[in-house]
Amino acid sequence: MTLSGAGAQWAAPGAPFTGRIAYAAAHVVADPAAENIPGAPPVLDWDATLAFRRHLWSHGFGVAEAMDTAQRGMGLDYPTARELIRRSAREAAAAGGSIVAGVATDQLPPGPATLDEIRKAYGEQLADVQEAGARPVLMCSRHLAAAADGAQDYLDVYGRLIADSDQPVLLHWLGTDFDPLLAGYWGSGSRWRAADTVAALVAAHPGKVDGIKLSLLDEEFEVAIRRRLPAGVRLYTGDDFNYPILIRGDERGHSEALLGIFAAIAPAAAAALRALDAGDLGGYDRILAPTVTLSRHLFSAPTWYYKTGIVFLSWLAGHQDHFTMVGGVQSGRSPGHLAELLRLADAAGLLPDADLAAYRARAFLTTAGVAQP
Repeated sequence: MTLSGAGAQWAAPGAPFTGRIAYAAAHVVADPAAENIPGAPPVLDWDATLAFRRHLWSHGFGVAEAMDTAQRGMGLDYPTARELIRRSAREAAAAGGSIVAGVATDQLPPGPATLDEIRKAYGEQLADVQEAGARPVLMCSRHLAAAADGAQDYLDVYGRLIADSDQPVLLHWLGTDFDPLLAGYWGSGSRWRAADTVAALVAAHPGKVDGIKLSLLDEEFEVAIRRRLPAGVRLYTGDDFNYPILIRGDERGHSEALLGIFAAIAPAAAAALRALDAGDLGGYDRILAPTVTLSRHLFSAPTWYYKTGIVFLSWLAGHQDHFTMVGGVQSGRSPGHLAELLRLADAAGLLPDADLAAYRARAFLTTAGVAQP
């Protein structure tokens, strides 16, 4: 394979976008000299982790911190997530960048928990995020999915959190493609009944819900939910398969963005969003089209291992010096999958230094036992 080197085409970093709100959910960079193996406490390379966030802010994105892309529930424990939120919020203030951060219940041990324990855990994390100076994203909880006995339990738990927040919150609906343990979230196995619960929650707290991030990989359903939201409540797409059309929108509205893929495609996505700001819909579509092919491969089943591809691309693009992940999750994708990711990233113009990317890819594939010419 010969790489094109087309990654040098994108414009220099610039100011945030005017027509859309766009957050990139950022990954974490492991310390390659530490024991970042399955089951071990995570150890981060803080300099590289924070430098990547500065890269995102420089291109005009907000940062969605300590969420699924950062391996919450998949290697990143809560003490490290809390420190990550604190450090990133300080960096955001210094850079003049926007930041939201995940609030969950992952300080609880795996297994059963009572609703009171879940409320307390959520409340502790909400206080931590508010103290850090980030906007809270109320993430889905595996503990709540297991403990809730119907929609009212969700309304009670989330209602208390929304009332206790010192600012409008983002809700988060993460589908089972990303986490099978969230089946039946919002109190029903039917998405449409679950949507009724979410709508009731939003209606019960006017002015206290900024929006909802929807990560269900279902374009039709997202548009239907978007049209149900009250004026002033945003839909943030987390659909890494259909984001261009959802962000572009239609005569009845559009989705904002809170996406894991935006961290991997930031320079191209920034160029596309600036084209959209300028009314250049053809340019917007042209830039994003090859990124969708890449994203659908990166987020293919088992979808929860998309983080492996995100970190692989970060390494190839020169944002970090190694391909090591907390929890040993770099083993989550095959050499064949990652080789195809290399090809698609090149086609989308996402490798700023083709020689560096080729050198690193050859080294990885050789170590994996794939002979190189």
